Amino acid sequence: MSGGHTLAAFDTELAALRTAIDRMGELVERQVGLALDSLAGPDADIAGEVLKGDAEIDRLEAEVEAMTVRLLALRQPMAKDLREIVAALKIASNLERMGDFAGSVAKRAVTLSTLPVAPPVASLVRMGRMVQAMIGDMRRAYTEQNPELATSVRDRDGEVDAAYTALFREFLTYMMETPAQITGCTHLLFAAKSIERIGDHATNVAENISFLVKGRLPSDERRKEDLSSYAVAPPQDRA
Repeated sequence: MSGGHTLAAFDTELAALRTAIDRMGELVERQVGLALDSLAGPDADIAGEVLKGDAEIDRLEAEVEAMTVRLLALRQPMAKDLREIVAALKIASNLERMGDFAGSVAKRAVTLSTLPVAPPVASLVRMGRMVQAMIGDMRRAYTEQNPELATSVRDRDGEVDAAYTALFREFLTYMMETPAQITGCTHLLFAAKSIERIGDHATNVAENISFLVKGRLPSDERRKEDLSSYAVAPPQDRA
């Protein structure tokens, strides 16, 4: 079957697949936004909404998998149609993982809400909003099949990595100077890593959009700015 197929039923099935992917992206964007809101509180009630919402993302991923299997088995697509189906399967998997990481952030917010003194979260929330903006543009790139917008999403992953590295160092310093905040900052570091991973998966989706439209993945290496593995706590002055 060529890319210029005329089967109305096939067009309808592809449209349903796109709709399911877009719905997953919409839910993930909402989940990430709520997870950041739950951290900013911290607010256990908002965190609970995030944890409840994960089941619908999982259900949609299973639906996408079933649709792709059906399309591959019954329609034997070729060219761009085949790329769209393969890309949808990969995108759904990445979106599901993004939803899982949003849930991980929400779980940290639940714990933080029980602490007597809330640790500083402003820098983390700012990084999270960067990732949330990437998700919004990622969704639009998929809907519009816009490889240039997808590339801009991919390029921003390095900015998120750099923000994560700076945040990691900031929290190390803060914990050294304020030992009472070690518990809270430790949970924030785990939340920050989850947010950074959401950015990675958004970048994966952006690359698959490029594959869908152009027929190839980006040839250049991703910009990597996560240097947290090399971060060390600053030395303390000894009186």
